[in-house]
Amino acid sequence: MVRSFATHKIRNCEEISSSLWDFVTLPGQGTGVSRKAMVPECWECSPDMRGYRGRAQYQRDIRCFGNVRLEFKGVSHTAEVYLDDRLVASHYNAYTPFSVDLRDIGEGEHRLKVVVDNSFGEASALHVPNDYQTYGGITRPVVLERQGDAYLSGMHADSIFKDGQWHLKIRAQAENLSGTAFTGKVTFFLGERELASVPVRAEGNGGASVETGELPCEEVTAWCPENPALYPLTAVLTDAHEWEIDDLIDRIGFRRVEIVGKGIYLNGNRVRIKGFCRHEDHPQFGCAIPYGAMYQDLMLMKEAGANSVRTSHYPNDERFLDLCDELGILVWEENHARGLSEENMRNPNFERQCEDCIREMITAHYNHPSIYIWGILNECASHTEYGRECYRRQYELIGQLDSTRPRSSASCQFKTDICFDLPEVVSYNIYPLWYHDTPPGEYLDDLYGWVQEETEGAGKPFLITEIGAGAIYGYRTPDMVKWSEEYQEKALEEQLTAVLSREDISGVYIWQFCDCRVCDSWFSGRPRTMNNKGIWDEYRRPKLSFRTVKRIFGGL
Repeated sequence: MVRSFATHKIRNCEEISSSLWDFVTLPGQGTGVSRKAMVPECWECSPDMRGYRGRAQYQRDIRCFGNVRLEFKGVSHTAEVYLDDRLVASHYNAYTPFSVDLRDIGEGEHRLKVVVDNSFGEASALHVPNDYQTYGGITRPVVLERQGDAYLSGMHADSIFKDGQWHLKIRAQAENLSGTAFTGKVTFFLGERELASVPVRAEGNGGASVETGELPCEEVTAWCPENPALYPLTAVLTDAHEWEIDDLIDRIGFRRVEIVGKGIYLNGNRVRIKGFCRHEDHPQFGCAIPYGAMYQDLMLMKEAGANSVRTSHYPNDERFLDLCDELGILVWEENHARGLSEENMRNPNFERQCEDCIREMITAHYNHPSIYIWGILNECASHTEYGRECYRRQYELIGQLDSTRPRSSASCQFKTDICFDLPEVVSYNIYPLWYHDTPPGEYLDDLYGWVQEETEGAGKPFLITEIGAGAIYGYRTPDMVKWSEEYQEKALEEQLTAVLSREDISGVYIWQFCDCRVCDSWFSGRPRTMNNKGIWDEYRRPKLSFRTVKRIFGGL
């Protein structure tokens, strides 16, 4: 399953990941394994591959001819794609999709190989030993698309509310794989209703973009958490003979996100965030989480009263975002970086790899109405001049790619952050009663007062993007010591009450939804080699704190 809805009716598409592939670890990596592998997968979840870091190869035969497009939704960490032993694509970063166009393929069986590497090293600035597990494998779906010489490679839509009515402004991109110019048109439909038809001309071996004006859309309902109304938006590409040769379907919601003073507003109503941070991690599947398990995670959050999820610390699977669209869950999505020092950020690959991640994240996920904010660089060096320049460039890039959503970054630099003039929203990760014993209200007043009185974040919305305490599932004691379920419950009650009693604060994300694995080479004192701050354990069993969170969040 690639998405929760059909993305094409004209284009011939086949998911080639839902099958067994031939898998082998490559020589020189210390483990000789050859087996059949189910894709998507995290290879660490296989009994013969636990803890494996290195290179491995997935292989299968595909039947195709003519022009073929291969799209990989996620490969961790790096991928080299070969067709008939010819390198056709390479990509870095587990959490964003990439594709390759293959032209004039001869008819018959062709051998597809994907060489995957999940090792750490100087070439990787973002995949480093960290406070979450970085898995290996083809971890998200793979799609084979058969197409003609011209096709649609993307479509973005902006919903605009003015004069009491919703409008759409749509941009699409056409590609021409032939050596001669292509002339045709792109027609846009909202549901079954035609909105506009725009001529397109793409030179040989080139591309062309088309854009509509602001198109009025009558009798549509705004998307919001209480009523997540979604509409199919279709682009159809026709050639000079009026033949329909390609299409692209996405889902949109009509909604606008605005910053007004210290508030975040959705469709004119102020939003109060009550959310969870969540890693893509499961004891059986690693980060290759099945669709049904994603749904269950979101239903648990809704039961607790949450209205938002933070995709810490990387872009998430599109199917998870589809579910958030459908269930009315607001999403903070962020690029891939966590806890990097200035020294880490001086890696010569850092800026390029971050910017590639931002471009691929926004390009792929732009149309999801649930995404209300873009985040970057969680707990990185926002307190140094060099770090500030990195933040500035990345915020600037997001602004160029998407001007409709606010930007932020989760900081842990207590009273030393120098970047608050750059984003629209100021965000902090704080852990009173866990990493220090300061009462949450006192700590929060001190920090918030400093932001308002001594920084350029004054007057902006303020979010608590992490707060919480650890607990080992099943460890209960009347002594209420740290790591007990009783202590976590007590700490969260004081923390959440302190945050949500302050009207100027736009909300809170609990760290975290459920316990997750951390890199064993990072460890840093985590019992069980896990981050144990989940309200549920890794098997989604609720800890005592669940009942308190549910009461404070107003859950079902």
